[in-house]
Amino acid sequence: MATYITRRLLIAIPTLLLISLVVFSILALAPGDPLAQFAANPDVPAEVRENVRRQFGLDQPMHIRYVKWAVAMTQGDWGYSFASRISVLTLILQRFPTTLLVIGTSYVLAVIIAIPLGVATATRQYSLFDQIVTTLSFIGFSLPTFFTGLILILVFSVRLGWLPFVYDGNTTDPIIQIKQMIMPVLVLATFQAATLSRFVRASMLDNLGQDYARTARAKGLAERIVVTRHVLRNALFPVVTLIALQLPNVFTGAVVTEQIFRVPGMGALLIKSIQDGDTPVVMGIVILFSVLVVAMTLVADVLYGWLDPRVKYS
Repeated sequence: MATYITRRLLIAIPTLLLISLVVFSILALAPGDPLAQFAANPDVPAEVRENVRRQFGLDQPMHIRYVKWAVAMTQGDWGYSFASRISVLTLILQRFPTTLLVIGTSYVLAVIIAIPLGVATATRQYSLFDQIVTTLSFIGFSLPTFFTGLILILVFSVRLGWLPFVYDGNTTDPIIQIKQMIMPVLVLATFQAATLSRFVRASMLDNLGQDYARTARAKGLAERIVVTRHVLRNALFPVVTLIALQLPNVFTGAVVTEQIFRVPGMGALLIKSIQDGDTPVVMGIVILFSVLVVAMTLVADVLYGWLDPRVKYS
């Protein structure tokens, strides 16, 4: 196991370097000037603009800037934002709690709903309950989150006035905090639960008819025991992969949903940084997301060995 994990971590290093190089190159070649606010300000002399550009290293070739950024990143220096002059790590830490609260809550809620629903619909295949849940699931993951979010805003904020549609990240009132979380959490949880429940149902159906399940029934075990102790454990393999690959979104935010409800999270920070050409912030968020994807994929592979003792890592 240790050898396998070490090998996977060594493979992840060139992968992360390639991702960072591609993203850095795209940002460097994109049109626009990250210091355009200085150029548009007549009160800022030209020599001051050049000094600022030199201070951030923007006067150097792209490959030199990338090497300096990569070396600094390995030393724990995330750089400074071009727009706000604040440390990138500080900006991320400011937005992280809000993202973790909203996106994390929606994801936990989605998993809690999806797995029991998927199991229940698989064990009652083609029943009225299965058809209703299947229809609702198709609707849930077919509708884009921006459409669902706008519908909720029109109904619960504009027409009924029950819930605020603009998220206030500075509030300390727990009642207001809960009320402003309801709509973004509901939008994300609906989409994620609908998607995940379909995977659970399909995986359960693949395993319910397997030989080991029939053998367990032939031994006289109750159907509930067969499903919960035998079938469900094997059916979780593709579900674990899906959950692991979606977990990084909990830390990096849901871009569309955060924009709709004005949630001051990581997704909103990423969009603003891209619009401003703020390369250090964009690179910091992208690398964070990439590291989390690699780490969660590794965790999923390790969990395979726990779910199925037949899986060996050599």
